[in-house]
Amino acid sequence: MNTPQVQRGFFLLLLVAVTAAFFWILQPFFGAVLWGLALAILFTPLYKRLLQAWGKQRLTLAALGTLGIVLVIVILPLAMIVSTLISDVASLTQRMRSGELNYYGYFQQIVGALPDWLMRILDRFGLGNFEALMAKLAEGASQASQVIAQQALNIGQNTFDFIISFFVMLYLLFFLLRDGASLSRKVRQSVPLAPPHTHYLLNKFTTVIRATVKGNVVVAAVQGTLGGVAFALLGVQGALLWGVVMAFLSLLPAVGAALIWGPVAAYFLATGAITKGVVLIFVGVFVIGLVDNILRPLLVGKDTQMPDYVVLISTIGGMALFGINGFVIGPVIAALFMAVWSLFTQSTPADEDARDERTTPPPH
Repeated sequence: MNTPQVQRGFFLLLLVAVTAAFFWILQPFFGAVLWGLALAILFTPLYKRLLQAWGKQRLTLAALGTLGIVLVIVILPLAMIVSTLISDVASLTQRMRSGELNYYGYFQQIVGALPDWLMRILDRFGLGNFEALMAKLAEGASQASQVIAQQALNIGQNTFDFIISFFVMLYLLFFLLRDGASLSRKVRQSVPLAPPHTHYLLNKFTTVIRATVKGNVVVAAVQGTLGGVAFALLGVQGALLWGVVMAFLSLLPAVGAALIWGPVAAYFLATGAITKGVVLIFVGVFVIGLVDNILRPLLVGKDTQMPDYVVLISTIGGMALFGINGFVIGPVIAALFMAVWSLFTQSTPADEDARDERTTPPPH
């Protein structure tokens, strides 16, 4: 029974089991590992420049320098935005409780301004009874508040987990920067594929992650900034909050930011603020929209060499399955899918030709 085939089969089974167990252990820190890897890929060119400037033997110093720059230009600005956002949300919540801000009243104003023909169309679809609709929304909000109250009991534990994951990400980022080249060589040697195929797939993987993170973050930052500034100039309450929400939603290509500025523009038009509504629609379509239509294909689609519709579908699907991490995971899976099938279609004809040459009898 102890034949070489049995030994090899048992070894492969053991390899699969140990690999699955290792990834299972890493599952609680999946986000930290993903973002540590993504930041390492994104900032490796900066690490190489520091290494050339400070000496090729100072690997640790260059990695620490890159880590410090990441903290200054990425982590600290995000922390400042989050702290300001928390203050803004608290102020907005207080004003809603005091009645200074009444979104139900705003909704009633929009309904009152709707023309009769539109109301008749809504009645046909059973959407004309806005009182019942608002009652359902209020009931849903009450249930949601109870869920939030229950989850609030776990804030301390969630905060602790976030801090742990944050330091795991930084720790992993340091070693990926310092030892990334040797780790890449080991991966290339370990993958049971032809060296050209392994090189192509790993390059595709790093290119897609770099393009996706860089492109989506730039587009989100630009769209959120433009939307927040427009809201502030038009006198919309909580402009910073809505700007951050627009930046987050802009991770969804084509439709993200419009989910925020569209209803606000409709409110302006319905309540008689025609100038503000027209200005906001112009900014949303020709400024915020053009940012998505111009920058995203240049920064994401061009480098990943994927059509825009594939980027859109893979991003939405990834976020539906993996949450915020999905805007990176989705396009990566789509790009690797296209790359593997491209290699398969390119290699199959050659294999068939080689097989035909082996089976064709020699001429007499």
